[in-house]
Amino acid sequence: MQLGRILLLTLEGDPGLLLEVKCILGSGKCGEFQIAEEMLTATAGSDSESILQEILARISPAVIVLGIPQNFNHHADLFFRLLHHRFREIPVFVVLESTKPEDASAMLELGATDFAVPPLRAHDLFPRLRKLQGAVNETDSKVSQFKKRLGLMQFVGESPALTEAIQMIPKLARCDASVFITGETGTGKEMFARALHYLSFRSGHPFIPVNCGAIPAELVENELFGHERGAFTGATTSVRGLIHDADGGTLFLDEIDSLPLQTQVKLLRFLQDRTYRALGARTVCDANVRVMAASNALIEEAVRVGKFRSDLFYRINVLTLKLPPLRARKDDIPLLTRHLIAKYRHESSGPVLGISHAALQKLMCYDWPGNVRELENVIQRAVVLSEQPTIHSEDIVLPTEQDFPETSSFKTLKAHVVINFETAYLQRLLGEQQGNISRAAKAAGKDRRAFWQLLRKHKLHLPTPAPRRKTDMGNVGMRADKNVHAKNHLSPRET
Repeated sequence: MQLGRILLLTLEGDPGLLLEVKCILGSGKCGEFQIAEEMLTATAGSDSESILQEILARISPAVIVLGIPQNFNHHADLFFRLLHHRFREIPVFVVLESTKPEDASAMLELGATDFAVPPLRAHDLFPRLRKLQGAVNETDSKVSQFKKRLGLMQFVGESPALTEAIQMIPKLARCDASVFITGETGTGKEMFARALHYLSFRSGHPFIPVNCGAIPAELVENELFGHERGAFTGATTSVRGLIHDADGGTLFLDEIDSLPLQTQVKLLRFLQDRTYRALGARTVCDANVRVMAASNALIEEAVRVGKFRSDLFYRINVLTLKLPPLRARKDDIPLLTRHLIAKYRHESSGPVLGISHAALQKLMCYDWPGNVRELENVIQRAVVLSEQPTIHSEDIVLPTEQDFPETSSFKTLKAHVVINFETAYLQRLLGEQQGNISRAAKAAGKDRRAFWQLLRKHKLHLPTPAPRRKTDMGNVGMRADKNVHAKNHLSPRET
């Protein structure tokens, strides 16, 4: 099988650094690897970015094998800045002239996927490059291709939970029935509603989002249905409502459980026959509108206690789309984090290029009650305030405590402080030990099984850390952060 093209790229140094790589790849059976060679002068003030874009557009490499000379720091930093601006998805395999472990670590933090140092061996280089190419091809042929085909690349993540929700979009978009989207705050309910609208036959007409909880109860009916002149004191002109504005398109009612009961009755009537009457009007209007609704509350409970009409719930709950919380798709946190870093680095023009393993572990430990919106706020703050190319654990600020009333008992406050201390201590320790439970337990001075039970107690679920490799840097490289998380749950036997 012939895989994608490999670009051998040298940064302003001796091109002979990659000669050994070329010889090894050129000896592959059946022309397995397609090879292209280029040299890039990555210096400040030059037109390096346009040159790099031209090279990558012309060659379209699946993997970049980057040769870095002895004094690489400044050149490598500039290169990854240029690469991450538009071609962040291309994996970079670095060949280092330096054999210092700290240099290799710095490359990984800048964004390298793997690395090696001469002398190189074919039996080591071949499987690692095949794996990088295979990972790119596999991802692009499944989730990524599906999202590209439908124009859904704004949904960042490839976890099974998110993929299942995304795959429902074209199915629900083909139908014109009402859709009820459920999910916690910050899970992207409006973004899914927009995707449903723009993949439907109504895409050429307006998408009107309404946050029902943000409109005063006495004004909701006027906002939705509009009013005629003289309908009430101060109504000097006629005003069309949001239902009129959405004619032909989609009306998205977020936090629909906040609607007053009187407005619920009128909305139910509209859903039944698509007719409504504006305030103060004598004539009935009609509107061809698809209604989508969303709620982050347990609306069934609101129906049970009489705060939400059951007949309206059954009317809007024809098709249901349930969105997963971020804690149920923690595999997506590294992808989301890098996406948000690129987004806010571009907006703030800051120095941040990536995130350290310890900081990523800290993000993976947290349960994210505010979901993706909360993660976005945390990353934005870290990018804006950081003065280094890499976000470290101390740059990640997470809420670790709640405010308790002064009337709380001594026992309650003490238990709260102990829980906060243990959770913060375990998160920090696991981050320092790169998720290795045995080393973390030893550092804490606790039995391994007792330490694992403590993790269970505080519901700290971590991905399985990457297997440790030999220290011979000439034979084995390291993986980037995005490859070290394989699972979200621990068992007593996991390391």
